[in-house]
Amino acid sequence: MPEELHRGRPPSIRDVARLAGVSHQTVSRVLNHHPSIRPETKQRVLDVMAELQYKPNRAARALVTSRSHTIGILSASSTWYGPASSIAAIEEAARAAGYWVSTANIESSDARSIADGLAHLAAQGIEGLVVIAPQVRVFDTLAQLSIDVPYVTLQSTGRAPGHALSVDQIAGARMATRHLIDLGHRSIYHLAGPQDWIEAEARMLGFLEEMSARDVPTTAPILGDWTADFGYYAGRELLTVRDFTAIFSSNDQMALGLMHAIRDAGLEIPRDVSIIGFDDIPEAAHFWPPLTTVRQDFAELGRRCVALLLGDLDPAAPDYRGTITPELVVRGTTGAPLF
Repeated sequence: MPEELHRGRPPSIRDVARLAGVSHQTVSRVLNHHPSIRPETKQRVLDVMAELQYKPNRAARALVTSRSHTIGILSASSTWYGPASSIAAIEEAARAAGYWVSTANIESSDARSIADGLAHLAAQGIEGLVVIAPQVRVFDTLAQLSIDVPYVTLQSTGRAPGHALSVDQIAGARMATRHLIDLGHRSIYHLAGPQDWIEAEARMLGFLEEMSARDVPTTAPILGDWTADFGYYAGRELLTVRDFTAIFSSNDQMALGLMHAIRDAGLEIPRDVSIIGFDDIPEAAHFWPPLTTVRQDFAELGRRCVALLLGDLDPAAPDYRGTITPELVVRGTTGAPLF
């Protein structure tokens, strides 16, 4: 870094312009990806920015350009694997597109919390909004509010038509159930997620649809809470009857609890009971045995989400609405039944 800049202040846009031999307006055009800048000029400016470790002032840029280059995320239940992975994927895709991300985590999904979260994001001048809210009641509330920026909803299967982007949870659940049936299982339980969660509802529907399509008798799904603790205690209760050969768990954490209960009972997986999960959390490959599960491509979800928002902001960009098909990952917890 040039000696004259070691004065206890961060480098400014004028410092970049002076050392690159261009006007500060040219530096501003480079920052805003203006198409009129010659490639060699752009590279020279970028090289100086890197040398000075220059970081543009987001607030100042918004004042000058009347654009914040910020995407807002309204998120409920962001501590769970699915929502947290979606946020991380969107942040990465947004940075690659030259956008900032501001996230409003709402602890409660009541109307007041949702309105406060939207107001917080609106105050930052967001140019687009992503709603990651797995609960049905959140979308019921959003339908009554006025959202005046382009927005995309995730995990909203069958809701918010025209704005929805999601992994096809129903298809993923059918894959999991079909895998068990193809192995020869006919006594299959489904450990579902919480009743108000859209993903849990979709996975339950997929399970029931596949069982019906294959003419396999069903029992009522068991409503869980996503935790390994619930999976463990549900497994212990089910094993007092043991009228099943396989369990499809609506997420990997509950599957882990089920596996613990089965091993505690002196049984082996998959010889005595087959287990299949959903999500393919990073630890799933290291369960013992490694967990057969359904993988969601969160990176692709993030890329499509940002592309859709920028498409709404820029009519020339492609439209990425729709659903992403998940992938069945077969590992060591599923096999043919003994009886």
